[in-house]
Amino acid sequence: MVKKISLFVVFMMVALTASAQFEQGKTYISASFSGLDFGYNGTSELNVGLQAKGGYFVEDNLLVLGTLGYNHIGVDDTPDRFSIGVQGRYYIIQNGIYLGVGATYKHANHNYNDIMPTVEVGYAFFINRTVTIEPSIYYEQSVRDHSKYSNVGLRLGLGVYLFK
Repeated sequence: MVKKISLFVVFMMVALTASAQFEQGKTYISASFSGLDFGYNGTSELNVGLQAKGGYFVEDNLLVLGTLGYNHIGVDDTPDRFSIGVQGRYYIIQNGIYLGVGATYKHANHNYNDIMPTVEVGYAFFINRTVTIEPSIYYEQSVRDHSKYSNVGLRLGLGVYLFK
């Protein structure tokens, strides 16, 4: 019983700490790690990715961000992929749960170019007033070939919310 009460108190403190973090005018930067056998698509055995994100809160709870990424695909004849994209993120309630939607352009040698609409659900867990750990689940829909290149996976990020 004490364990449950302690856990409840921790979650309440996180919710109260997060309440002022998603205000209009703040900036956001993040680095994230995805894949490591958590990502899956029809052509790869191992998919490890690194992403960098930067954004700005245009309204309370509404973040617009740009992304740059690199993915290493664990199949010998598949080249590594580079990506650039845009995303909108809406923080549903002031406890850090968010929904993201966006589009990513991916490029690799050997004539691989793809545009991938993306959806993401995640949680910004504040470890102090500005720094977060952000686990999320994402899905990328390939325009080029759904069965081979669409991805579903887990992402783990480290975010920083900067004040005005």
